[in-house]
Amino acid sequence: MSKIVLVAACALIDADGRVLLAQRPAGKPMAGLWEFPGGKVEIGERPEQTLIRELMEELGIAVSEPCLAPLTFASHSYPDFHLLMPLYVCRRWEGTVAPQEGQALAWVKPNRLRDYEMPPADVPLVSHLTALL
Repeated sequence: MSKIVLVAACALIDADGRVLLAQRPAGKPMAGLWEFPGGKVEIGERPEQTLIRELMEELGIAVSEPCLAPLTFASHSYPDFHLLMPLYVCRRWEGTVAPQEGQALAWVKPNRLRDYEMPPADVPLVSHLTALL
């Protein structure tokens, strides 16, 4: 039985209705693929706390918990673990989105999300986002 890994992800949506994708950097698993920003939920942390921490670390923006709205989740089996990933939507934050870890970023119109190659777990989330937007 594989272990379950809990990762929180966030679809940041700008005033033009575009969604932010971040490219996984070289040297990480699935490098080069595009994903929603976020990260692993640490022990004792709630997913919302994870996103507040990760969005500051990765993008330099401050998000408050009431601005994080749960949308859907991914449940996907990889060869060595099972990923459970709640996806939140956020339309309000403080600061300017800028890559803090040298990663490439792209603001993408919902109908173009499928043009970006994503990890298998992220792919089913796209239809939920395009339905919302």
